[in-house]
Amino acid sequence: MADAFRKLGIAGALGMLILAGVSGCSSMSTNHVDCNVVKLQQQSGRSDAEIASAVGGSEADVAKCHGGEHTSNKDSQSAVPAPY
Repeated sequence: MADAFRKLGIAGALGMLILAGVSGCSSMSTNHVDCNVVKLQQQSGRSDAEIASAVGGSEADVAKCHGGEHTSNKDSQSAVPAPY
């Protein structure tokens, strides 16, 4: 009886490892690049082709990161907060 529980435990552990491995691989195969990384690479003087190669994306994905900053505070004109 103990041998059956041992085999069941080993099979369960193996199943969990396989499930974790499959879900981990799918999250690594995304085509999204981190724009923060792209911005830092651009500031260091690297070209879009070099950045795309470094982050494992395409030049088109890197080009999507170009542009102005996006904030929810677009209407704010001064750095001084308004009085209460």
